[in-house]
Amino acid sequence: MQIESSRFGTLEVRDETVIEFPDGLIGLPGRRYALVAKSEQTPFYWLHSADHPEVAVPVTMPWLFFSGYEVRVPDEDADELGLSEPGAAEIFCVVRAAATLEEFTINLAAPVVVNVQQKLGRQIINGAGGYAVRQPLFAEVELNEVPAGSAARVPVTASS
Repeated sequence: MQIESSRFGTLEVRDETVIEFPDGLIGLPGRRYALVAKSEQTPFYWLHSADHPEVAVPVTMPWLFFSGYEVRVPDEDADELGLSEPGAAEIFCVVRAAATLEEFTINLAAPVVVNVQQKLGRQIINGAGGYAVRQPLFAEVELNEVPAGSAARVPVTASS
């Protein structure tokens, strides 16, 4: 399938890489999204709507920035996603970009959980509690200290 992205131009996305979000994402239209990145060796990805070319939100793997981050997926959410064990999930958090790196924030309170096998996703309220919706992203590490992520378990579409 092709996505005519207002941000990246034409993206070629394999149908089997599209993640279905039956309940959508909080505050965003659409239910089908794909991970997009310049390469798989980056700490940042875009969760891009397959149905709304103007909708793409930056996401990252939270442990790249917060090594002690804990996620507890409530039983109801795990059931909706068909998760029988923690290792079947991939976790991403939405990033809010800003004019300066000091102003970048990450939503640790409502991570995006993806069932890797079923390509099924859901944004949840983290059962661990105590996390902020707008946690400063670079509170614990500097940008040059962040290792490149690898979303190999969730296929990433390359942008040009």
